[in-house]
Amino acid sequence: MEISVTKPVNYFHLHMISDATGETLIAAGRAAAAQYAHARAIEHVYPLIRTEKQIKKVLDGIDAEPGIVLYTIVDQRLAAMIDDSCAAIGVPCVSVLEPVLTLFQSYLGAPAGRRVGAQHVLNAEYFRRIDALNFTMEHDDGQLPPDIEEADVILIGISRTSKTPTSIYLANRGIKTVNVPIVIGVPIPDVLVQSERPLIVGLVASAERISQVRQHRVLGAALSFDADHYLDRANIIEELTYARQICHRHNWPMIDVSRRSIEETAAAVLALRSQGR
Repeated sequence: MEISVTKPVNYFHLHMISDATGETLIAAGRAAAAQYAHARAIEHVYPLIRTEKQIKKVLDGIDAEPGIVLYTIVDQRLAAMIDDSCAAIGVPCVSVLEPVLTLFQSYLGAPAGRRVGAQHVLNAEYFRRIDALNFTMEHDDGQLPPDIEEADVILIGISRTSKTPTSIYLANRGIKTVNVPIVIGVPIPDVLVQSERPLIVGLVASAERISQVRQHRVLGAALSFDADHYLDRANIIEELTYARQICHRHNWPMIDVSRRSIEETAAAVLALRSQGR
């Protein structure tokens, strides 16, 4: 008889120091930590660290709870303080940004300007993303006013195919996105069929995946919610078949989101868009 032994989870402190919001650093730290199934990071995030006084306070916290230290500090004097102190404490420390800056400097033949928070400048790109996000929120869940031709992407699919979160993710990339639910017996709006500019993409998934996601929704639904019909596997298969038929009829590409994260689905949409589909 084979006995299954569960490997214990090890916890470690992960200190992330940034002179800006820390978004880039957090993403890098979590991406690395995710590769270790039996280790869990206790995150300590220190954003907007720009003075020696702030650095010293952070270093006191690291000394009290030693662990891995990651930082994105463009001020070389402050970065040196972190390096020297971590070496003295005996904890591993790395600048996530410095190797990238060195590579850029080598290729471009000029040193970096080392401007704190330079990626968050209120430029045209920033306002384009805000405009896309506002547009996307106003066109969520089938809202199709006359300005539909302003959309860059239209996502269609049955309930629980990640239309809204994917739309919001795309909007944060500056892509104006509309999402439209497909419901059996409800015709696709004419304005959608007649649109020429937006890329229309159908999101589909396996019936099993849809059923799992819908079960979580039902747990928080009102008592009047028709859960039996909503969760019935045969009904889900019928809905998916109907959605696929619509996409085939109009030659709209489809993306199977069964095993994709929101980020991966959005990347697939952007790939279709770059191909001119």
